[in-house]
Amino acid sequence: MQFIGCGALNLDRLYKVQDVIKGDEEIPIVDTVEEPGGSAANTIYALGKLNMSAGFIGAVGSDGEGEKVLRSLSQVGIDTSHIKIKAKVKTGLVIGFVDPKGERALYISPGANNLFSHQDMDMEYLKRADFIHMSSFVDDTQLALQKKIADVLEDRTLLSFAPGSLYAKRGFESLSPLVKRSHVLFLNEEEVRLLTGKETYESAAKFLIDSGCETVVITLGAKGCFITDGTESAHVDANKTPVIDTTGAGDAFCAGFLYGLSEKRELEKCGMIGNYLASKCISELGARKGLPTREMLEDELAEIF
Repeated sequence: MQFIGCGALNLDRLYKVQDVIKGDEEIPIVDTVEEPGGSAANTIYALGKLNMSAGFIGAVGSDGEGEKVLRSLSQVGIDTSHIKIKAKVKTGLVIGFVDPKGERALYISPGANNLFSHQDMDMEYLKRADFIHMSSFVDDTQLALQKKIADVLEDRTLLSFAPGSLYAKRGFESLSPLVKRSHVLFLNEEEVRLLTGKETYESAAKFLIDSGCETVVITLGAKGCFITDGTESAHVDANKTPVIDTTGAGDAFCAGFLYGLSEKRELEKCGMIGNYLASKCISELGARKGLPTREMLEDELAEIF
């Protein structure tokens, strides 16, 4: 198997509004979308749409929301046999408000994600993957479990890690076992500042490489991305596209970059593929609606392939 994801599994309920209010105001909801989510799950879903062999480990509740989460992954060929269904518990829920600029405010109810435990994990299954892709959980228990996974993985299995702000704000010492084991580490500008305390993303990337990470990728929104492996570095321009919703853009980028790595492309071209998937993602409301198929990707990025 090429990829296995490990992270929170949620149902996202997103509301498009004219403004994300902060005070005692009332504004109407313009549009609504409900779809499965979770950072690593979005990345694995996107890889499934690109016809990659992939699976997932995690937990959902024994409810209709959990059924939707599992069905969505299965529809793009993801192996869900190692996702545990927790009885009498609700599936993780994210409620989000998205403004016309695509910016958002998210509220998380972890639900079944907080019950994912060591007993739910099949290490032999994980060891069959070329890549393990991890993202955040809310609870400390699952972070400890991810550190254990990183510690016992064989060298042939590469780890990619997208900590997000939930993990990044814990600081480097908390995440160092995962960072040091990472073949590729995905962060945005704010996350890399939170994680390292460095003033610039270039100095932060150098610190992370010196700490043992093999490749650092920093997404820069409309400015594209910065990639370094300590020997070579590159800035890759973003694809210009109207922004509807930034939810899942980083997850889509990860999928494109990992797809490029699996196809043995140079790091700069991996960044181009990542930017392409992110641009497709932000052109629609929600994290998954705009994601391309492999045929679309190879047609629109023919110069790479």
